[in-house]
Amino acid sequence: MSRETRAAVLEQSLRKLGVEKLGKEDVQRMQWEVLEAKIGNWIHFMRISVKLLFAGEKKVCDQIFEGVDSLKEQCFADVTATSVAVLLSFGEAIAKSKRSPEKLFVLLDMYELMRELQPEMETNFQGKYCMEMRESAVVLTKRLAQTAQETFGDFEEAVEKDATKTAVLDGTVHPLTSYVINYVKFLFDYQSTLKLLFQEFDEGDVDARLTAVTTRIMQALQSNLDGKSKQYKDPALTQLFLMNNIHYIVRSVRRSEAKDLLGDDWVQIHRRIVQQHANQYKRISWSKILQCLTVQGLSSSSGGQLGSDSSSNSGLSRAMVKERFKTFNIQFEELHQRQSQWSVPDSELRESLRLAVAEVLLPAFRSFIRRFGPMIENGKNPQKYIRFSPEDLERMLAEFFEGKTWSEQKR
Repeated sequence: MSRETRAAVLEQSLRKLGVEKLGKEDVQRMQWEVLEAKIGNWIHFMRISVKLLFAGEKKVCDQIFEGVDSLKEQCFADVTATSVAVLLSFGEAIAKSKRSPEKLFVLLDMYELMRELQPEMETNFQGKYCMEMRESAVVLTKRLAQTAQETFGDFEEAVEKDATKTAVLDGTVHPLTSYVINYVKFLFDYQSTLKLLFQEFDEGDVDARLTAVTTRIMQALQSNLDGKSKQYKDPALTQLFLMNNIHYIVRSVRRSEAKDLLGDDWVQIHRRIVQQHANQYKRISWSKILQCLTVQGLSSSSGGQLGSDSSSNSGLSRAMVKERFKTFNIQFEELHQRQSQWSVPDSELRESLRLAVAEVLLPAFRSFIRRFGPMIENGKNPQKYIRFSPEDLERMLAEFFEGKTWSEQKR
């Protein structure tokens, strides 16, 4: 069978597999889902071609021209040249196509494959006649590495500059946070490939490089979240939003391989940041209402303390106490209405935040009721002023951060 015929048969075998000649323009026009499927197929076709079809052709050429190396190589080059060109041209088209973050993983898959096939490409495509094909494969491997590296850089920049105005009205975990964390988790599935990739361009410590890149992505995400948190008109919601998002990041890191890379110190520092935001939320939301429950400012102008026997003092003081209870009721109802629409998606964090509020609010309220409740209870319409029992407050606190009717919430 002539070389031309064998070449045509090989090309037909590839066509039957589903290999098609696609250029950069064809690739650019494709929907991402279609392209992703074609890349998956290409990886499969490349493996079959290099490990089976080309290896089979090599055997045939070696048998026909046994003992004449130059003819063996020339025969093999003639038979496989077009098929190799078609396969590699698709890889080139992908490597040269417009970069986007979701392409990183398929680029890494393609790069990993080319590295895997490299020894067989060198064994099968020996000598001067096959030199061009050998070099084309090496060039494609380098180009895939280059594009993957640039895509990686683009991702880091995109995280930092993400300007989506998607406001999460209830202060929950932002879509950007979950997207970036999932992306980083995927990256760790490609750890060994990434290390090979880094070695293409740099002889340095690949582990240190991976750590540096991951740290930078996390910093970029946090700085973006800081910007997004400023969209809230309520400063307490700003703190809740940052607490939720950084908690999500820390929890995800602790459950993934990123923990080994970023280290315990990173985790501890960021856990403290979560706690700081929780404390800030508590201070901003609750310090004003706690002022209602202090003795401060409850003495009459003539110097008599609240609860003294002087009728004028007790009269004046009763009015003050009534005012305090009224203010407390209004403020607590407002907080309850607004903050039961806010969300803390992590149940453990939600519970601990409610508990932290209860630990300061309930003792202060009980003490105030114990001290000044009788003064109101002995007067007219006590229920108008003492609207809540400590148990009511506890029950209502359990409704905070449930994200109820968040779509109707006004920031």
